[in-house]
Amino acid sequence: MTRRLERVLLADDEPLSRDFLEEALRALGYEVHACADGRAAIRALGDRSFDLVVTDLKMPHADGMAVLAASKAADPDRPVVLVTAHGTLHVAVDAMRQGADDILEKPIVIGDLELALTRVLDRRRLLRENRFLRDQQIGGEMIVASAAMQQIVELVRRVAPSTASVLVRGESGTGKECIAAMVHRSSDRSGGPFVKLNCAAIPEALLESELFGHEAGAFTGAAKRRIGRFELADGGTLFLDEVGEMSPAMQSKLLRVLQEGEFERVGGNQTVAVDVRIVAATNRDLAAEVAAGRFRADLLYRLDVVPVLLPPLRERSEDILPLAHHFLRDDVALEDDAAECLLAHAWPGNVRELQNVMQRVGLLHDDGRVTAAVIRRWLVPEPAREKTVVLEVGDPYAALVGRTLAEVERELVRRSLRQCGGNRKRTAELLGISVRTLFNRLQGDDCDSAVASPR
Repeated sequence: MTRRLERVLLADDEPLSRDFLEEALRALGYEVHACADGRAAIRALGDRSFDLVVTDLKMPHADGMAVLAASKAADPDRPVVLVTAHGTLHVAVDAMRQGADDILEKPIVIGDLELALTRVLDRRRLLRENRFLRDQQIGGEMIVASAAMQQIVELVRRVAPSTASVLVRGESGTGKECIAAMVHRSSDRSGGPFVKLNCAAIPEALLESELFGHEAGAFTGAAKRRIGRFELADGGTLFLDEVGEMSPAMQSKLLRVLQEGEFERVGGNQTVAVDVRIVAATNRDLAAEVAAGRFRADLLYRLDVVPVLLPPLRERSEDILPLAHHFLRDDVALEDDAAECLLAHAWPGNVRELQNVMQRVGLLHDDGRVTAAVIRRWLVPEPAREKTVVLEVGDPYAALVGRTLAEVERELVRRSLRQCGGNRKRTAELLGISVRTLFNRLQGDDCDSAVASPR
């Protein structure tokens, strides 16, 4: 594929200098539009699109500083290189303050010109990439149509300017991370970092280092100091996903940071103070976890200052079609029967499942009209998703009376593991817990010996 030539606006009132620069720029592979004065250059900025501007400083009608101001007003990211025969320090400093990206002195050396243009274009690309990555990290505005979600959005916008911790609860895939991003985006910390950590995805032995960082030599493999998520989020927001999966020991350490705003890196003795707003998320009932002794009540009080409960997608069907259109390609439309098919589905995977289905349809369907048959092709049949539990004949709870909760839990894990053929991932999904939590339940138990393949 042929690369598009980057377009340069060249402004220079000296014919010999202008011709030389135009020829040099074309030789370097640029498309050039040359102007004989600043007024013509400013007019060209309004008429055409340019990737960068090279302008002489001293010109009649409008000088290079006027061209610089006009270019930055129209596109702040567009690089501007000033060329001058009056290259004093005062001129250079003033031009840089006004937004010039580089300054070249006459007579121009082609090698210097090439280096300057490569440098300013690379800087523009980096700025755009950073902006794109930040947008990807923080996300855009949420698509909401249901009254329930509109109330949640209003709540988030009201509490976002405060420093209060927010606890977002809801099933997997309902958009808890999007709510966390909205809290950050709507707060006075929006210019600061938005840092995310999935507590269930990090092994227990490494979670402390992920949160607080470590010093060189703190443990085997720690060759140099590593900054943790709390330090990275200083002045911004830290999103702790699946916070209910933390061990009691980690809960205590997290509580201390929330109470005192400081911590020590693993292997270090220097106290690090941070200013971080916490948004936590879980698909567990943490109040029930507190009652069962698996979660600290004082930590829950610290996290659950502002509770946000996200309803599953099946309970807010008004959001299904707006979300589907948002996730679908612009050149693809839904037929009426396809819309009815989407509305009739239960969406056990919630918004994440809907997004995956619509992205598949957009990528793999060539026709511009999507029918129900196309949608059904990518929907897993509901019976295949049902969690089947075999119950004994008679009252299924009679045998549980008089036993401790711990004993009942162990028996449930054993039987579920057998039913799933020893597949731990499937067992964890059946029980509604993470694989790591399942491992913790299995440690010291004889569940592994009850199955043939401890996967």
